Amino acid sequence: MLKRYINERRSWIAFFFFLQFVMLFVAFIDTSIPFHSIVYIVFLEMIMFLLFIYIRYHFETKFYRNLQEREHDLDITGLSQAESPFERIVEESITKQTEHLKQIAATNRILLQREKDDLLAWIHEVKRPLTAMRLMLDRVEDRKLRTALLYEWLRMHHLLDQQLHQKRMVFMENDLYIEHVSFQPIVTQEIKPLQSWCIEKGIGFEVQLAVTEVLADAKWLAFIVRQLLTNAVKYSEHNDIMIRSYESNHHVHLAVQDFGRGIDPQDMPRIFEKGFTSTTSHSDNSATGMGLYLAHNVSEALGIHIHAESTPQEGSTFILTFPRKNDFDHTISM
Repeated sequence: MLKRYINERRSWIAFFFFLQFVMLFVAFIDTSIPFHSIVYIVFLEMIMFLLFIYIRYHFETKFYRNLQEREHDLDITGLSQAESPFERIVEESITKQTEHLKQIAATNRILLQREKDDLLAWIHEVKRPLTAMRLMLDRVEDRKLRTALLYEWLRMHHLLDQQLHQKRMVFMENDLYIEHVSFQPIVTQEIKPLQSWCIEKGIGFEVQLAVTEVLADAKWLAFIVRQLLTNAVKYSEHNDIMIRSYESNHHVHLAVQDFGRGIDPQDMPRIFEKGFTSTTSHSDNSATGMGLYLAHNVSEALGIHIHAESTPQEGSTFILTFPRKNDFDHTISM
C-alpha cells in the first residue's frame, strides 16, 4: 500500500523536491543569500515533509486499506467511514452498486425458485404417464421388443430422476435427515429397477454387506448408489457386479465393483466433472456426464468421500468412505 500511495502522490512529491532544488540553486548563484542557511532550511523542510507524508499516509489510506481487505461480497457493514470528499464518492458508489446487485440477486433467486418449482411439478407430472407406460410394457408379448422398450423407459426414468435431484440439490441442506441407515434395503431397492436391463446384458449381482448400517441420509444415499449401479451396468457385459461394505481405519466403506471396460487413466482426474463423458468413447451419445458429477456433489454434502479405481478392460471400483460418527456430529453442529 505504501508503494501505491507514493506512486499516487509522486507528482506532489516531485514538485516539493523541485522547489527545494530551486531554492538551493538560487542561493548558490546569488551570493547575497547565505547558502548554508538555505541548506539548513531545506534540510528542516525535508524532515517535516517526510513526517507529514508518514502521517498523511496512515490517515489517507485507512479507508482504502479497509476496502482492499474486505471480502468481495454484498455486505458493506464492515466498510470504514469515509472522511474525505473523494472517499465519500467511492463509498456512495459502492453502496449504490451493492444495493443494485442485491436487488438483482433477490430477483434472480425468485426466478430460480419459480423455475425450480415449475420443473419439479413438470417432472412429477411426467412420472405419472411413465408409471402407466411401465405397466403397459409388461403386457408386450414380444420379449425382444419388450426388453428394448424397457431399456429406453429406464433411460428416460433415470434422466428425469437426475433432473429432479439436481434441482433439489440447491436446497439440499433443508432436506437432510441423518439417521442410522441399513444398506440392504437401499441396495435391493436400487437393483430392482435394473433387473430387465441386467437380464438382457447377462449381468448378476454379488452382495456382501459385512457392515449393515451407517449414518447417512437414506434418500440421498440411495441416489448415490443408483448412479453407481447404473454406471456399472451400463459399461458391463456378461459379468457380475460386486457390492461390498466393510470397515477399515474406523471408517465404513461401500464399494461397487464391475468388470466392464474400465476407465482410461487419462480420464480418471475428470470423471467427476460436470458433463464429462469419455475421451476414448466420445461418440457414445447415451452418456450425459451428469451421473458421477451429481453423485460426487451429493457425497460431499453428506461428508462422504468418493473415489474410483480402474484398470482398462478389467473394470472399475467406486468406493464410498463414510465419516465417523464424531465427524458427523461436528459437521451437523457446524
